[in-house]
Amino acid sequence: MSSTPKLSISEMDASYGDHQVLHSIDMQIPAQQVTALIGPSGCGKSTYLRCLNRMHELTTSATVNGTVELDGADIYHDDIDPVLLRRRIGMVFQKPAPFPTWSIADNVLAGMKLTGGVPDNADEIVEKALKGAALWDEVKDKLDKPGTSLSGGQQQRLCIARAITVEPDVLLMDEPCSAIDPVATARVENLIHELGENYTIVVVTHNMQQAARISDKTAFLMMGELVEFDDTSKLFSNPAKQQTEDYITGKFG
Repeated sequence: MSSTPKLSISEMDASYGDHQVLHSIDMQIPAQQVTALIGPSGCGKSTYLRCLNRMHELTTSATVNGTVELDGADIYHDDIDPVLLRRRIGMVFQKPAPFPTWSIADNVLAGMKLTGGVPDNADEIVEKALKGAALWDEVKDKLDKPGTSLSGGQQQRLCIARAITVEPDVLLMDEPCSAIDPVATARVENLIHELGENYTIVVVTHNMQQAARISDKTAFLMMGELVEFDDTSKLFSNPAKQQTEDYITGKFG
């Protein structure tokens, strides 16, 4: 496990029009670990996540200042193609969103279809990705069925398979378990833990118990500011800031 950060965020501000959402965020996100983002609703967690692969700029009037570096290269540099960047920094959303008219196999290959074409070994790629998303055994006999024919939890794992097919450097997850049932949540949590051995994962969660279960490091955001960022075990057992302790003990939320 490298000690060099995979993502380096420095003095990052983000706004929607005149409304500033994030204020001077500095964070070093380690490679091949799971980093959780926690904080009350409206604190800027999802906006922060979207700034890490330039999805924030897809929103009208949205702006970002400061730097975000992936392996030392500024992702907001004029020479960076945002579409290709999002192949390197994949994203899984809160609500499972397979392409409704595409088969399970085609959903897995979507990233390749949209950014340059599918290689001859497509079948092998589909199998590898679905195994990586712990879904292969459940769908291997119905790869031609629509992705939307799966249960909610299976659809979310299909979306994770779709994201890892293109072998991204980083995987962003925005509350990936909030729209699925507890059994499916447990499977996705186990999957996140396993994927963290090979991928750099940043996950937004409203569930502090989930953050404690799945992450190596946790960042606590409050009103658009980074209050504390530390090893998960330390942040939950012995936080450095009173604000953090008040939040994790339920004094406010």
